[in-house]
Amino acid sequence: MQPDPSDVTALTKAKLGGETAKIPWCELQRFFAQGRAIHVATGLDLVEVALAVHHDDAEQVLHWMTQGQVERVRDADARHWIEVDALVWALVVRPWVLVQPLELDEAGAD
Repeated sequence: MQPDPSDVTALTKAKLGGETAKIPWCELQRFFAQGRAIHVATGLDLVEVALAVHHDDAEQVLHWMTQGQVERVRDADARHWIEVDALVWALVVRPWVLVQPLELDEAGAD
C-alpha cells in the first residue's frame, strides 16, 4: 500500500518547519560565498518555498524568481546584513540555504 501523497507532503512540511532556525547572517557567509544562499522575500512562507524546492517544483520556483521573491542573496544585501548584524530565518534544502530576514518586531522575540 502506497502512502497518501498529501500525507507525505504534510510530513515533509512538518519536518522542514522543525528545521528552521533564527541565525545571525554572519554565520552563513560561507554559503553566500559559495553561491548557495537564497533570499526568500519576507512576504513568502519560508517553509512553503523550501517545500517547493524540495519537490523540485520548477514552475512555482520560477514564478517566485520572476517576481523577485526568490533569488540568490545579492552582494548589497549580504553587506547590509553584516553591517546591521542581522538575524535571519534559515532553512537548508541541499544544496541551498534559504534565508529570510527577520521582521524588526520578530528580531527581539523568541
